[in-house]
Amino acid sequence: MATSEDAPADIRREVDSLRERVEHHNRQYHTLDRPEITDAEYDALLARLEELETRFGLQSPDSPSQRVGGKPLPDLAAVRHELPMLSLDKAFNEGEFRQFASRAAKWAEIEAELAFCCEPKVDGVAVSLMYRDGALERGATRGDGASGEDITHNIRTIRDIPLRLDGENLGGTRIEIRGEVFLGKPGFAALNARVREEEGRTYINPRNTAAGAIRQLDPRNTARLPLEMFCYSVGVFEGLTLPPTLFETFSLLDAWGLATNPGRRLCAGVDDCLTYCRELLEKRSGLDYEIDGAVIKLNRLDLQRKLGQTARSPRWAVAWKFPAEEKSAKVLAVDFQVGRTGTITPVARLDPVFVGGVTVSNATLHNMDEIAKLGLCVGDTVVVRRAGDVIPQIVQVLKQGEERGEVAMPTACPACGSPIEPDGEIQFRCTAGLICPAQRRQAVGHFASRAAMDIEGLGEKLIGQLVDSGKVRTVADIYRLQAEELAECERMGPKSAANLVAAIAKSRQTSLGRFLAALGIREVGDATAAALADHFGDLDPLLQADAEALMAVPDVGEIVAERIRDFFSNPDNLALIAALREAGVNWPAQEPRGLGEKPLAGQTFVLTGTLAGMTRNDAKSRLAALGAKVAGSVSKRTDCVIAGENAGSKLAKAQELGIRTLDEPAFIDFLQQHSGGA
Repeated sequence: MATSEDAPADIRREVDSLRERVEHHNRQYHTLDRPEITDAEYDALLARLEELETRFGLQSPDSPSQRVGGKPLPDLAAVRHELPMLSLDKAFNEGEFRQFASRAAKWAEIEAELAFCCEPKVDGVAVSLMYRDGALERGATRGDGASGEDITHNIRTIRDIPLRLDGENLGGTRIEIRGEVFLGKPGFAALNARVREEEGRTYINPRNTAAGAIRQLDPRNTARLPLEMFCYSVGVFEGLTLPPTLFETFSLLDAWGLATNPGRRLCAGVDDCLTYCRELLEKRSGLDYEIDGAVIKLNRLDLQRKLGQTARSPRWAVAWKFPAEEKSAKVLAVDFQVGRTGTITPVARLDPVFVGGVTVSNATLHNMDEIAKLGLCVGDTVVVRRAGDVIPQIVQVLKQGEERGEVAMPTACPACGSPIEPDGEIQFRCTAGLICPAQRRQAVGHFASRAAMDIEGLGEKLIGQLVDSGKVRTVADIYRLQAEELAECERMGPKSAANLVAAIAKSRQTSLGRFLAALGIREVGDATAAALADHFGDLDPLLQADAEALMAVPDVGEIVAERIRDFFSNPDNLALIAALREAGVNWPAQEPRGLGEKPLAGQTFVLTGTLAGMTRNDAKSRLAALGAKVAGSVSKRTDCVIAGENAGSKLAKAQELGIRTLDEPAFIDFLQQHSGGA
């Protein structure tokens, strides 16, 4: 085997250059949100680096090639913190914060208004990074504050964390960087989508998932999670001089390639801090990561040192805790809902509770396995968690009820009485198919939805009437509806009926992407439907595609390919497609793009506000399927901002910079133009 001593000088120089270039592009992509090369070009650089390191024995712990993770460790070694990683005192209201600020001014012996550095309090896991001579030497958990665990093997897999600082004159230096490792909302959603497909389960809490990931013994498991990190302070340091303020220190960390929170702000005095906290609370649900408050610190580092700390917390910082998005509620009953594909899902009916800005009376329980893990019974008091537009979930049983009712999966479908059968290890499914009125209603509703055939006016209540009366047995029956029979339905006059008939007629002219999404193929959502349409160009090539051809489509794995083949191998489904085509449903064929260049490749989009017709994750997936990069913040390099309802500062910044903006209807048209209605 080759050793590093055998490597020629020119190979060493090329390896050094490749490492610098790969780390540079890592930073441009993951930290600065300004990619300079394509993914394929980046992969080629990394592949060349790995090849040379392996052939000439030049592997190094600080090489970007080591981010994929090495061999598992037998256990985690203990690490003693040279400076304790203290917790913060908390303020829960304006009065408590003013008391903190008054004490700080008194101890600082300063009568003028103090400057504070404010930033979002990310709901993650505190870690410590030690750099020696600019190279990452060790990563550790906070632990009990005095000592933690060595997690260097896992820290190396996080692309937000540079393995070598991008700075000059770092020889002979040692510096400890502290920060928060977390799972962002988009990353958490993507992770759950993947494990749901591969393993039939989901993670419930991003913070706990991140905490478990960084303590893995096998770094290959950690490398599979899209962990991120924001740095928030410096611990011990030697051989260098820091700026005089925390805000300037953040700029130094940025220059070194470390990720810091872009939501931080320098505030002059108490009232400015209060304004910051109120604004942050208002945009909390729109952030790409979970927060539970704001962290407010004295900006001058000399004052931080002067105030010092107690045994438990620093005197120069406070955590303003936002109203909890977890509340307790009593479980009144557990019902079972029938989904579009027959999946039976338990839903807890709760004594209504206000949490996360809304009144919650229902919460998903996912499956019977989740109920067993929680140990939940009817009558128990539970913790309900809601963040932003996330479906309310039950996190834990807080107190067992005096009279407890055990939850059991019914043996018959609650909607049609047909038998229920296991589907995999944890799911159950009604066996009736479209004979089941619940599945039929769900299928028709999905078909008519904005992201599918977009039939305006065909709502849930009307669908229920049409299905229950027998007027609509399959989605093809929608195109046989007449204004006269629609006008007979409850709350449908002649004008409403005529408008609906016109909307149905309009939907006949659609796109392959929308049509595939409307069919309701299991595991095929908007983004996958868009990718299939983009790849094959028309329906007939897709109908003839085998599993191998399907898996050549981005985001289509073995399970999804199997679902697609099963759907198109079913004679009833083929008959339904034929009936829809006979009813006049059509779409323009397009040139199949296969694995070639995507229409939005190299472009950066930003989403802000609330979209009525799709979730933010669906919008991101559909843009990604077209080759676009979706960023979390607006910059001069942003190509377009998608602005939903209640769009805030991102829209204002886009307008200030003269960046193209699209509202939701324009965005949907834009998707149609670029992907055949994906």
